[in-house]
Amino acid sequence: MRIMGGRLITAEGQEFENGYVDFENGVITAFGDASQAAPAQGEVFDAEGGYIMPGFIDAHTHIGIFEQSVRWEGNDTNEATDPVTPQLKAVDAIYPFDTAFEDAVNCGVTSAVVGPGSANVIGGEMAFIKMAGDDISDMIVKAPCAMKMALGENPKSCYGLNKKTPQTRMATASILREALTRAKNYMDKKESGGEPAYDAKCEALIPVLKGELIAHIHCHRCDDILTAIRVANEFGIRFTIIHATDGVRAARQLKAAGVIPVIGPVLSGSSKPETANRSLKTAGILQQQGIEVALTTDHPVGPLQHLNVSAALCVREGLDMDAAIRAITINAAKAAEVDDRVGSIRVGKDADIVVWTEHPFSFMSKAKAVYISGRRVK
Repeated sequence: MRIMGGRLITAEGQEFENGYVDFENGVITAFGDASQAAPAQGEVFDAEGGYIMPGFIDAHTHIGIFEQSVRWEGNDTNEATDPVTPQLKAVDAIYPFDTAFEDAVNCGVTSAVVGPGSANVIGGEMAFIKMAGDDISDMIVKAPCAMKMALGENPKSCYGLNKKTPQTRMATASILREALTRAKNYMDKKESGGEPAYDAKCEALIPVLKGELIAHIHCHRCDDILTAIRVANEFGIRFTIIHATDGVRAARQLKAAGVIPVIGPVLSGSSKPETANRSLKTAGILQQQGIEVALTTDHPVGPLQHLNVSAALCVREGLDMDAAIRAITINAAKAAEVDDRVGSIRVGKDADIVVWTEHPFSFMSKAKAVYISGRRVK
């Protein structure tokens, strides 16, 4: 299969005015300047002067867990009965027939990170999935791809308002430390030849403590961002920051940590005090200070199908155009540690490719063809 006849943007710094991409068995086999391509083998799709790009990726969503067009029946976002639930798995709650999946595909989003909400200090295992399929097991790229954690207002409001712990940021950080310490003691006992009683929570946290699984830590305010960095350093765990609304105030520390903060949602308004500093300028300011960023709609907080609109608005407010493309392709893949599979046009990667009528940051552009793992889904 070959796509040709359009401007090819790889999301890895290469662009070809008259580009092409070949793929077979769901994997990219060749790409580049069409004038230098070997004769096409098999079907050819003509981009007709549009844009050929990797499928877009949202680095943090609740698609399929918090279904659109439903009430509580389709909301499995938060198990708000225990602030520490690392043993929960997002894949056990994702409904592949959520109408949001079709909306996402129609707007060029081919994959996303899906996870529990932020009511709990430790919410559970997140999954990286493709946006098309009727069986979640077949849609998984990596599960778990991250461990969801949360600081700030959400755990406080969920439990504190019900006279339960945590009621303060101090208690939230304490609960996180206690859970990680308990898991470390459990892990050390197992590795020294002991046989501790099975503990599902501790088992789930062992890959985090070993550095095998990254933590995605929900933080809006700068003080919560700094607490997340402090606790992560105490236990030597790998992490990134989700939302980072006050990321500009913690830019020095984020840069030193070497993380890719996931900014957003940027389309929704400020719905609570800790998002008072929400700004379309945040991503651009961080990028200008040498920090690579990813973007999120936090679906359904913001509609997942408007991921490209979010990126375009950030460009309007100062984010570099190429950085904006990376923010919803390769950087989003890196934040979930699946960039070996998706996020750019490269030989050997999954054939997640979208053909746009115009540049996808143009308001009038449409995704005219969408391929996921080499299969046309639009």
